[in-house]
Amino acid sequence: MRYNTKMKRLVLPEYGRNIQNMVDYCMTIEDRAERTDCAYSIIATMGNLFPQLRDLTEFKHLLWDHLAIMSDFNLDIDYPYEVVKRESLAADPNRVEYSSPQQIRYRHYGKLIQGMIDKAASLSDPDEKMELSVYIANYMKKCYILYNKDGVADQKIFDDLRDLSKGDIRLSSDEVALEDCKDLLSNQNQSSSKKKKKK
Repeated sequence: MRYNTKMKRLVLPEYGRNIQNMVDYCMTIEDRAERTDCAYSIIATMGNLFPQLRDLTEFKHLLWDHLAIMSDFNLDIDYPYEVVKRESLAADPNRVEYSSPQQIRYRHYGKLIQGMIDKAASLSDPDEKMELSVYIANYMKKCYILYNKDGVADQKIFDDLRDLSKGDIRLSSDEVALEDCKDLLSNQNQSSSKKKKKK
């Protein structure tokens, strides 16, 4: 009895041994035109194994690449596509360049707050700038309270906002009153309970 473990190892096991046998037979055909016809028949059979993909151009190209690989690049036919080269299979993939990590000065406010502050600082309309700055300050207070449940003084938020905006945004407790800590926490709890109900 012949066991698969004692047979030639399959290069691409997903196609099975019968496809590999067909490829091996195709390489024994001496006439080039007949050998090419045989290769097209093999490609059609390989495509039938993946009917949902076989009509895609990229997948057809991939099948011809796999045929070349299964023949150990020794199948001499007229390929309809430029198939993969042996050297490219052994080559290391291109290095993925990662963006350098941003230094977050106040981590409890998150990474996106700096972009919001920069946008507010660039506004020319003073009313619009003030409205957005107050919104950002309230958001910063909410983030801070999530980080520290004991609460935070408004002046601390204003100082951090001035620091992050490099002095372009200056708010004070005399002209602006931020939302109360209890209101911010209750709003947070309500939104989280709504999310749980939806689940």
